[in-house]
Amino acid sequence: MSRLIHRLPHYGAAALALLATQTPSLAQKPAKRATVAVSPSSTASPEEKLTKSELENHLRFIASDELQGRRTGSPGNMIAARYLAEQFRMLGLKPAGDNDSYYQRVDLQFSKPVTSGIIRVGSDTLNVGKQFVVTGGTATAKTAPSVYVGYGLTDEDYANKDVKGKWVITQVGGPDVKSPRELLGSITTKDKLATEKGALGIIELYATPATPWTFISRYFNNEQLALSAAEGSLGQASLFHAWVDNGKGQAVKLKDNAAVTVQTTARAVNPVQAVNVVGIIEGTDPALKNEYVLLTAHFDHIGVGKQGGAPYTAADSIFNGARDNGMGTVGLLAAAKALAQQPPKRSVLIVALTGEEVGLLGSRYYAEHPLVPLKQTIFDFNIDGAGYNDTSIISVIGLERTGAKAEIEQAARDFGLGVFAEPAPEQGLFDRSDNVSLAAKGVPAPTLSEGFKTFDEELMKNYHSVTDSPDTIDYDYLLRFCQTYARAARLIANRATRPFWMAGDKYEAAGKALYGR
Repeated sequence: MSRLIHRLPHYGAAALALLATQTPSLAQKPAKRATVAVSPSSTASPEEKLTKSELENHLRFIASDELQGRRTGSPGNMIAARYLAEQFRMLGLKPAGDNDSYYQRVDLQFSKPVTSGIIRVGSDTLNVGKQFVVTGGTATAKTAPSVYVGYGLTDEDYANKDVKGKWVITQVGGPDVKSPRELLGSITTKDKLATEKGALGIIELYATPATPWTFISRYFNNEQLALSAAEGSLGQASLFHAWVDNGKGQAVKLKDNAAVTVQTTARAVNPVQAVNVVGIIEGTDPALKNEYVLLTAHFDHIGVGKQGGAPYTAADSIFNGARDNGMGTVGLLAAAKALAQQPPKRSVLIVALTGEEVGLLGSRYYAEHPLVPLKQTIFDFNIDGAGYNDTSIISVIGLERTGAKAEIEQAARDFGLGVFAEPAPEQGLFDRSDNVSLAAKGVPAPTLSEGFKTFDEELMKNYHSVTDSPDTIDYDYLLRFCQTYARAARLIANRATRPFWMAGDKYEAAGKALYGR
């Protein structure tokens, strides 16, 4: 029997039903914002007045069985969004979203893999799902010459080459584009340029040992959730785009060939609605209030059963995501409460992000559609984590890179915690969470994580596991973790100067371009 049946009475069926009937509507006007007052007799800071019980209550709802793992696009995810919006309203945050609401609509699409297709060159026939995968485009059945253009990322790659009405053949990714997300991200750039040049489509030669072809074929042979085609996502762009396995040089015949035939169906696509949840705390300093500190954390998780992609049982198939990223979501609520009670000099924009677990979708959308101009956004302090194995510390990915080390370390000391910088460096964690969407635009953007130094057995036992439930959380640690985050956000928002990237950082140039430095 599912844990869901046993635990429904914990919240009350009536309360849950009420939330279920009030999932986000972008046409809906928000209720009047509450006014939050601080007792004038109190000498404790707002961070110190946060309580373990209120944070535990938030987490027990957000990571409850009733929300069914908060998978992006699911009813449980939308109920979580409504819960967060109501908390923002009660705390007095100013709506920052669409139609004077707390929601920024994020249009997504659910797509199914291509089921039939071949690429034929000479006597060789490549089969979809095995030797090649379709990453985007409509159904096609055409034979045309092919032209090799290197990486196909710049006009220089196309110099003196006529590709009109022809198949463009490229190397996958780019010279410095190696990770799966970077490889996928380069598709939009290549499609745009090839379309401008009049190409029929793009066929990329895939040979990236760090991410084996077996991983790529498995990924594209499954159902996917992505940004809508209007946002440059995979799946339904008009230009045909494929990756061909070239790990052993077996696809070189595709280069500059007189006749390449492509016959494929398209990915079946359906729209999915999701939202980021957004609110503003206005700053108090007339000279600084038009600068913003951005606070982010994703509130989605991986769902139920097969959706989660990890082991589960008939008795427990719900991936609650208490650590990932329930704790981070509660951290946002804690910071919202503390900063609303006593606003800092700069304004604070709080964004609970959707879609992190399915490709950083909410943060990618926000970075392209910011609710405050990015040049006015001086810092993004993100929270995300796989879990913790050391409750004496917080871990900060990007601490040494993003210019606010002193404030973060001071906040941790204030609540009896140490700070560990750059945990598990071999994992490349900086570029694996929502912070990277802002960093790529130039905004300094570290990620706060629960305390860990390495990915050991203790940490991994709850990572993307059905065991990551509210009953397994150290709530004394959650309190100090959230207090530290809120205090650090305050200190950064009150800084005399803006934080900035350390000299030589890979994102420094983007920061200089954004801020005109």
